[in-house]
Amino acid sequence: MELLLGAGSSLLILFAIFLPLELLFPGNKQKVFRREWGTDLLFALGQYLLWTAPVVFVLMLVYEHSASLPLAGVRQFVGELPFWLQFVGVIFLCDLGIYWGHRLSHEIPFLWRFHRVHHTAPKVDWIAAYREHPFDNLYTRLIENLPAILLGFPIEALAGFAVFRGLWAIYIHSNVSLSPGPLRYLIGSPRLHHWHHEIGMGGKVNFANLSPLMDLLFGTFHDPGHMPERYGIRADVSHNYAVQMIDPLLPRRARKALQDRLRTRRLAVARTEGS
Repeated sequence: MELLLGAGSSLLILFAIFLPLELLFPGNKQKVFRREWGTDLLFALGQYLLWTAPVVFVLMLVYEHSASLPLAGVRQFVGELPFWLQFVGVIFLCDLGIYWGHRLSHEIPFLWRFHRVHHTAPKVDWIAAYREHPFDNLYTRLIENLPAILLGFPIEALAGFAVFRGLWAIYIHSNVSLSPGPLRYLIGSPRLHHWHHEIGMGGKVNFANLSPLMDLLFGTFHDPGHMPERYGIRADVSHNYAVQMIDPLLPRRARKALQDRLRTRRLAVARTEGS
């Protein structure tokens, strides 16, 4: 019960923060409680109640075993640097890791099988950030924290950094038109990440997290200056929470059969509505 209350309180606080932002500075005109909002709420509750604990356990395991790696010299060198240089360095390395980890999740079929769940959201707002398969969530959290872990940053700093990145991920998914203006090449924004979710781009642009510098460096930066209008993937998918959890775990033939059934059902519904 305490865990449930904590999850509910966290979501209510986020709702109280992002609802005014999305109403005052809307990126796209859409309902607050849009279709599929309930599905994304289930993803959010699933992360809070089920999947966060295993992720933290794995990260702690990696943190504890990293001490046995032959990195004492590197850690000592990093520890002797000024704090501001440590801060900039770890953000750069973590952003570099998450950029390539994210990009590979679009290019490697096995990783895409799980990451595609995140891209099935037909509308993107703050709660759509939670639409993530637990295996993809674990992969992402591990990639983005691994450089800081290997460099020996204290667990308190890692925890604070993880919380900040989590809030930032929610912000860049929010349906908010705010832009950093002249700092747009240094600081990310919802508009940039929304183009990553745009259905026509196919997830081929704007892989970076905190800063678009990686996209600029590797040629994947894309900013037309306005929000996209259509999101999601072209494949027929079910937005049922249980199906989204199970689908990536199925063999290829079973996943194809499921997609064929979904396509047949969609066509039958379209014929019925057209008659």
